[in-house]
Amino acid sequence: MRIYAIDDEPKALRLLHEAIREAEPEAEISDFTRAPQVLEALAAPERRPDVVFTDIEMPGMSGLTLAVKIKAAVPEARIVFVTSYDQYALEAYRLHAQGYVMKPVDAAAIREELDQLPALPERDPQKLYVRCFGVFDVFWQGKTLLFQRRRTKELLAFLVDRKGAATTLEEIATALWEDEPITGNIKHQIRNLIGDLRATLRRIGMEDLLIRGRGVLAIHTEQIDCDYYQMMCGDVSALNAYHGEYM
Repeated sequence: MRIYAIDDEPKALRLLHEAIREAEPEAEISDFTRAPQVLEALAAPERRPDVVFTDIEMPGMSGLTLAVKIKAAVPEARIVFVTSYDQYALEAYRLHAQGYVMKPVDAAAIREELDQLPALPERDPQKLYVRCFGVFDVFWQGKTLLFQRRRTKELLAFLVDRKGAATTLEEIATALWEDEPITGNIKHQIRNLIGDLRATLRRIGMEDLLIRGRGVLAIHTEQIDCDYYQMMCGDVSALNAYHGEYM
């Protein structure tokens, strides 16, 4: 579990870190005293947090504003506010935070909050992880999967949205080119995109994800972990991650 500890006061941050360490000895804890440091860390997928304990009263950017930015970047992150002010509690829950702890923080309070968090979904390392909530992105073994072409990534997003249903070249053209006439040139570009997607998946040994037929395309949904699919199956943690933004 990767946990962010955020407080602009060094002494308070040290106490928070120690309380987290005592409550969750195996956690990977990252300490921050300023919001820009947090936003920089969020830019690296391998450093994104599972749980965030953040102070509310901080200079420059409040913990509330920072929490919104964290959830936008990492919708599945669990937010817990650390505060001396009871009046912030309702605002915290409006932001879909799991809770808050009062200063001075101790390990028992941290442990109680961690115990109340929904279980993090287990991810199969041999499956692609597809994030649909917020910005669409694809991860392989913890790293962002890079696409040579923007529309190749859009093609995969469309196939994920279809949830395994077969789609024709005409349907792909309508989704990716919207109101443009479906010409022979566009169909040729789609075939190139399919080839590019196959090559991208082949590099990680996942070419079998695609189902190809005569003029149709689909995916094996059982070969991916997807927050959207988890939500549709009633996964509580996925439901908590959804904030009205899809792809």
